[in-house]
Amino acid sequence: MKKNYFYLAGMAIMLVAAVVFYRKYQNVADPVPPLHERQGPISTTSEWLNTKAAIQGLQRKLREKPGDLKSKLLLGLAYMQEARITGEHPYYYPAALKLIQDVLDHEKSDQVLLYEATVAKATIQLSLHQFAKALETGKEALKINDHGAAVYGVLCDANVELGHYEEAIAMADKMTSLRPDLKSYSRVSYLREIYGDMPGAIEAMNLAVSAGFPGLEQTSWVLVTLGSLYEKTGDLKNAEAQYNKALGQSPNYAFAISGLGRLAVKNKDYDKAAELFTKAANILPEFSFQEELVRLYQHQGNTRKAEATMKELLAGLEEDQEAGHVVDLELAHIYLELGKNPDKALTYALKEYKKRPDNIDVCKALAQIYYQKQDFATAASYLKKATRTNSQDAGLVCLEGLVKYHLGNQAEGANLIQKALAINPYQNTALSTEGRNLVNKSISKI
Repeated sequence: MKKNYFYLAGMAIMLVAAVVFYRKYQNVADPVPPLHERQGPISTTSEWLNTKAAIQGLQRKLREKPGDLKSKLLLGLAYMQEARITGEHPYYYPAALKLIQDVLDHEKSDQVLLYEATVAKATIQLSLHQFAKALETGKEALKINDHGAAVYGVLCDANVELGHYEEAIAMADKMTSLRPDLKSYSRVSYLREIYGDMPGAIEAMNLAVSAGFPGLEQTSWVLVTLGSLYEKTGDLKNAEAQYNKALGQSPNYAFAISGLGRLAVKNKDYDKAAELFTKAANILPEFSFQEELVRLYQHQGNTRKAEATMKELLAGLEEDQEAGHVVDLELAHIYLELGKNPDKALTYALKEYKKRPDNIDVCKALAQIYYQKQDFATAASYLKKATRTNSQDAGLVCLEGLVKYHLGNQAEGANLIQKALAINPYQNTALSTEGRNLVNKSISKI
């Protein structure tokens, strides 16, 4: 009996010790997400050496003190930036989200830390195209702190993607009043573009560029975005200048290289375009670079390369989906334009429409799909929503003209097609080609 008492007492002590040990070291068994070595040209920069040293320092702190929530947040933010720079979204965004969610699960009193972690979570949800979730998370951050500019940025982005454009404008105005900088000016630019004010969009993006620090990834991004605005208005000279300026600051910036590739296509220098798109894709696993290559290979009649690249493209998007990245709209465009499969494209577009029926890009995609299916009346119904902001997107204007033309309003349709070709004379899509042919046919009848 006495022996049993000591046995039970010993077991009790061991149980208490196990509980104490678990509580103290429970996070040690949950390893810090490792940093992946970069590959290719972006692995040889001084920026990478500095980034790696900083991240390894944070990882070391967390191994020594797993409950260091500030270091955990900083590591999450670093992984978010690494996702942007490397394009390794399927790894870094889930890793960052895990770190940041752990901060939110354990921090109850530090309002600054709670606010920053909540904004970071919303930003990741935006990057994963989980827009409704991002809006709700952004509202939670607003309850914690309504004087920080960052929260209005995520609320602006979420409302834009959900098609709540008036709310997005209010959020962008508030953000700009609190912190007029690269991030707020770039949002103002995008909203002006949505509402058809291309000169105003270019003006705001120039302000964003001026507010940026040369060499930072964010500055390179706004330079490329400014270049794309010039490209959309047919100003290829200024577009090229911005892409080259970005490369002058960051020589391996893949989005600038891809921008030059698009200009090469417009100038019918297809060999150079293929070289530039391939170079961009080798630096960054970004689906849009592969998309451009498939489009180019199809144009050149290189079926073997087109099919192989298409296979890689779809495999990459599938990996993104498995990591929580919603890519239904992207798949709709790919299956419509590259796969020539409007029925499959429709399946993905309707899934996206169910989530955000007010977004003009989603409505434009559906209008284009129904146009390809020759259901012009249904296409017109989606175009009514897609054109409600008076967007001057040349592809949208051309599509509206084609639909009107086929519904019997040939004069107005032809005028819209001509307007689209004047907005951007360098369009080279199936729709713009059809539009040119219809306009030329109408003129020849006069």
